[in-house]
Amino acid sequence: MSNASSNSITRHLRSYRCVALILQGGGALGAYQAGVHSALLEAGIRPNWIAGISIGSINAAIIAGNPPERQVERLREFWETVTTEVLSAWSAFGDRSSVNALSSLHALFLGQKGFYEPRLPPPLLPFQGVLGGRSYYDLSPLKSTLERLIDFDRIDAKAVRLSVGAVNVRTGNFSYFDNTAIRIRPEHIMASSALPPGFPPIEIDGEFYWDGGLVSNTPLQYVLDFEPRMDTLAFQVDLWSAQGPVPDNLGQVFERQKDINYSSRTRYNTDQIAKMQKIRCGVDHLLAKLPESLRSDPAVALLEKFRSPAVMKIIQLIYRMKKYETFSKDYEFSRTSMQEHWQTGYDDTEQTLSHPDWLAPPPPSVGVETHDVHRHKEGRAGEELACQAPSTSRNRAMYRTG
Repeated sequence: MSNASSNSITRHLRSYRCVALILQGGGALGAYQAGVHSALLEAGIRPNWIAGISIGSINAAIIAGNPPERQVERLREFWETVTTEVLSAWSAFGDRSSVNALSSLHALFLGQKGFYEPRLPPPLLPFQGVLGGRSYYDLSPLKSTLERLIDFDRIDAKAVRLSVGAVNVRTGNFSYFDNTAIRIRPEHIMASSALPPGFPPIEIDGEFYWDGGLVSNTPLQYVLDFEPRMDTLAFQVDLWSAQGPVPDNLGQVFERQKDINYSSRTRYNTDQIAKMQKIRCGVDHLLAKLPESLRSDPAVALLEKFRSPAVMKIIQLIYRMKKYETFSKDYEFSRTSMQEHWQTGYDDTEQTLSHPDWLAPPPPSVGVETHDVHRHKEGRAGEELACQAPSTSRNRAMYRTG
């Protein structure tokens, strides 16, 4: 990155009280988020609010629970712990899709070291008894991994705000565990990651919780609607693309179904947030012009609660699946795929930051702006110089040796 770009990024960052990193759920695809964060750190961008759901909550806790100089190292340690290259001998005998499918079967039947392990005997029947149960896997290995990689005292010190989302199994209500309100423990991170029926509900203070992705797979609205609203730069890292082709077979149907379910209508939510904040900015502008004679009107008191001059910039980083990936991409934990996901997140972020002006705050009359490097490229065909691909040889060396 050039000095001019770096200086421009630093200048824009000073315009925001909140720099947020928003991490969606997506299982094995979560290594993409680690790549995004490593590129942000390299560019001198250190979010002061990190919010996550499911695998995003694990990445978020690792980041918040370590000093900046150790965050990438700890993320790498987590992802190398929970991935394995169990099928390298098969690579020469089948195409990539077949090899990935075999790797997914390994995750289904044997679990992933440091993450989850199958219950024995498995809960084969959907009722109580010897063969019954509430999940196919045990999440106990994850607790040990989290305790090893995360300094929970550091999270409790609140140097960085951490919020993770989960669903109360009994009430169906969505809950956020936030270190500004409670002391975060490994159980809170596990609860946000406990997607049924694979994983069991996690008990916290007498209540049981499942993965927040059951209700919403992104914490974007929680961050941007939090009061008092602040000028915010949000890096929204999504692992599922809302857009995709019409499927041709059942395998593609399953895959497209997951994409739609877990993308959580991200762009719709973003558009709605942008619309509401623009209205709030308009209300603020209008109230500032009211004559004193109207300020005692009850309607004005109501609008006062609604006004907000805050501006928000949302930088979208959305993982685009590779041609050989299938509906099992979120539980395909091979080391090769993990490194590719990580690298893709790094490259997408580096390309995004090659447009430092995207980080500039929008004018109050606009309220909210969004940028997505993929939409930028697709909308400007033939202008490759505007979005040059970075050299990846140095980046891959960084991953291997860092």
